Amino acid sequence: MTASRRAVLAGLTGGVLAGCAGPRSSTNIRVPASPAPSATATRTPATGTPSAPAPATAPPKVTRAEIVARYGRTMPHTWGFDAPGVTHALPATKRAIALTFDACGGPGGSGYDRALIDFLRRREIPATLFINSRWIDANPAVFRRLAAEPLFEIANHGTRHRPLSVTGRSAYGIPGTRNAGEVYDEIAGNRARLTRLLGTPPRFFRSGTAYCDDVAARIVGDLGERFVSFSVNGDGGATFTPEQVRATVSAAQAGSIVICHMNHPEGGTARGITAAVPHLLATGHDFVRLSDGLH
Repeated sequence: MTASRRAVLAGLTGGVLAGCAGPRSSTNIRVPASPAPSATATRTPATGTPSAPAPATAPPKVTRAEIVARYGRTMPHTWGFDAPGVTHALPATKRAIALTFDACGGPGGSGYDRALIDFLRRREIPATLFINSRWIDANPAVFRRLAAEPLFEIANHGTRHRPLSVTGRSAYGIPGTRNAGEVYDEIAGNRARLTRLLGTPPRFFRSGTAYCDDVAARIVGDLGERFVSFSVNGDGGATFTPEQVRATVSAAQAGSIVICHMNHPEGGTARGITAAVPHLLATGHDFVRLSDGLH
């Protein structure tokens, strides 16, 4: 873990991503990110112009029974944000930054920050949207429009927004999955839905609260997705003020994966991002979707 990442984590101690946990609170959580590519054209990082559609990836032919047989008796060794294989940053050779926005759904978490998304559209800022199945239920028309826009890509934020555990561990009061079968359900339920809606399976996954153990992270990979976390907690689970969001996101370094939320329009995310993005552009940074920055 780098010194800069330790500094980010230290500043978040005791926090919870309230944007995913439910109603806004004074605490904040860190969450990792999982975007999924759509069948629409992608944008090149430097110019934002459309390029050829990414080839579709066939869904992995791994059944629930196979996952249970493979991992049902495997005990995890880690719990948190840093399981082996979890991605936290883009390659350091680029000046790019990936903005990711979670839409968690459920009680207190099914709102839509139209001002935030409209700003990204006006400035043509690409982003990856991690969307939970419950948020799709609450916002079907909005989801269809977002999924059709090449500026955005859709990623898997789980079926019930649960921390990903094979032993039932919880995070910030949110019960985790209890075994390998429930891990499969949390990933595969929303994966199947997104595949039907998008025409191609998602490439990236982020669990509810971004917590996982090392066994659950391996299951994500077996199902054909990449577990993406983050290096910058941009809005403290939708609890930060606009000034806090501006200051935090403006300090993002090249290669950062920034996590914010698009399901709390009453929060400071939209105004903070609106102030931070021009600063980052002026200092030579570019913005990419995860699929454009990770290979």
